Amino acid sequence: MTRTDQSAPLLEFDEIEPDDDCICGGCCARRRARMRSAPVHEGGHAAARSVRRRAAVLMAAVGTALGGGAAGAATAVAAPAPTPSPGGPAAPRSETPQGEVSGLYGESPTARSFAAPRATAAPVTRAQIIERAQRWVDQKVPYSMSRYWSDGYRQDCSGFVSMAWGLGSSQTTWTLPDFADRITKADLQPGDILVYNNPASPQSGSHVTIFGGWTDSSRTRYIAYEQTSPNTLKRSTPYAYWNNSASYVPYRYKGLSTSNGGSGGGSASTAFPGAGAFGPGANNADVTRLGQMLVQRGGGRFYSEGPGPRWGEADRRATEAFQLAQGWRGSEADGIPGKATWDYLVNGKGRDIDGGTGGTGGTPQPPPPVNPGTGVPAFPGADKFGPGANNDFVRQLGEQLVRKGYGASYTQGPGPRWTESDRRNVQAFQEAQGWRGAEADGYPGPDTWRRLFS
Repeated sequence: MTRTDQSAPLLEFDEIEPDDDCICGGCCARRRARMRSAPVHEGGHAAARSVRRRAAVLMAAVGTALGGGAAGAATAVAAPAPTPSPGGPAAPRSETPQGEVSGLYGESPTARSFAAPRATAAPVTRAQIIERAQRWVDQKVPYSMSRYWSDGYRQDCSGFVSMAWGLGSSQTTWTLPDFADRITKADLQPGDILVYNNPASPQSGSHVTIFGGWTDSSRTRYIAYEQTSPNTLKRSTPYAYWNNSASYVPYRYKGLSTSNGGSGGGSASTAFPGAGAFGPGANNADVTRLGQMLVQRGGGRFYSEGPGPRWGEADRRATEAFQLAQGWRGSEADGIPGKATWDYLVNGKGRDIDGGTGGTGGTPQPPPPVNPGTGVPAFPGADKFGPGANNDFVRQLGEQLVRKGYGASYTQGPGPRWTESDRRNVQAFQEAQGWRGAEADGYPGPDTWRRLFS
């Protein structure tokens, strides 16, 4: 049977969430499923009791004309493709999109203003900031600009800092400076932040990290706590960052407490906390502070990460090296700080830890001499680079690659041990010079070295 040409009506469907007091089996099952969901909160309270999802389906049937014998055609309007999750796993490490200013669990900013700083900033110590940041590192909080962790803060870079500072709301990289004072690189201490804002891409092109302390006495690398894809990280980072380094600005939270318990800085008490604060099993802010002071005195080579609040072999070895540098021996250089060791560290007494940057298992090598007239370090020789190489020239090469903007292949480092990341970064630099083939094999020669350090 054929029908005359006509169009079907537009049909709309509403999906209604179950009422809280409905006792039917279906509603009870949906409420139980909702209660068992993951401990994160999607962009705002899932708050409206009735969530409307409207879908329109247009159905048209065209019959064959009477006596015409023409075949009918049916068309349907397809629903738009779903929008990818903004914080999904496809987001690269260098991209850290962030959400707008919001309250805990995504509370709407129309309810009250979160953009303006508090009249009195809530006090927090440096140790508390680092301990909060470490919790997200330990929990491997997934990166997202639209989701909120169980403590209520948005899971992006600015939400991470808002959590560590205890702001009571999730800010952005553009509003965090309202809660802080601008400082210099020389002023940086654990708990301060480094902010990069990109006007060309305010949300996706900006980033912020928490400064966790210097890893070397030359202050070229630091421990960064940051929220980035795929999850919260704590890693050794070239100052100020892997890319856009010159545009990062250091800030210090206005509500920083000057009471004892802060991790590092002249505001903390200089009194010796007692031998019980150190050694196997110790886990406190004094261990963090000890490590940071040792790094400032040349002990950064003992730490592959940190310093942190949990006592480790790196703390013992760095303490021992400092004690030996003072000429102490025997029980006076056992790697456990006593009153004298603490006094020397907090008051800047005595000699710094002797030696190079370490990590080679042998005698530290001196830096290459500088060519007179050019200021470029002399090329140390091709044998210093490649598989199996482990020396300070590899580190020097990597750090210069990062400064020049060719550090994209490093996930951590650079360090003294040659890796495929070093080769790929060298190759990227060589190809940028227009070289190809054997001239861009990723192994530095005299020309690569000269151009890199010029």
